[in-house]
Amino acid sequence: MQVDKVPEKLLSPMTGYEGLYEIRIEYQLNIYRVFCCFDEGKLIVLFNGFQKKTQKIPISEIEKAMRIKATYFESKK
Repeated sequence: MQVDKVPEKLLSPMTGYEGLYEIRIEYQLNIYRVFCCFDEGKLIVLFNGFQKKTQKIPISEIEKAMRIKATYFESKK
C-alpha cells in the first residue's frame, strides 16, 4: 500500500529520544517494533527490532537503538 502520510499508529517518534522513531508491525496476532531514524530527510535507516510482549518497551531495546544510531551517524563523518 502506498500513502502520502504514514499514520502515527504505524510510525511514531519516541518521546525523550531525539530523532528516534518506532515502526509498529502486526503480523499473525503478533506485534513487532523496529526502531529507526531519518537521514537527510527522506532516507529511513532501520535499527533493531523485537517482538513486543508487554505494554512497556524494554529500555534495553531503546538504548540499543540509540547506540546503533550514534554509530551510524559517526561512521558517516
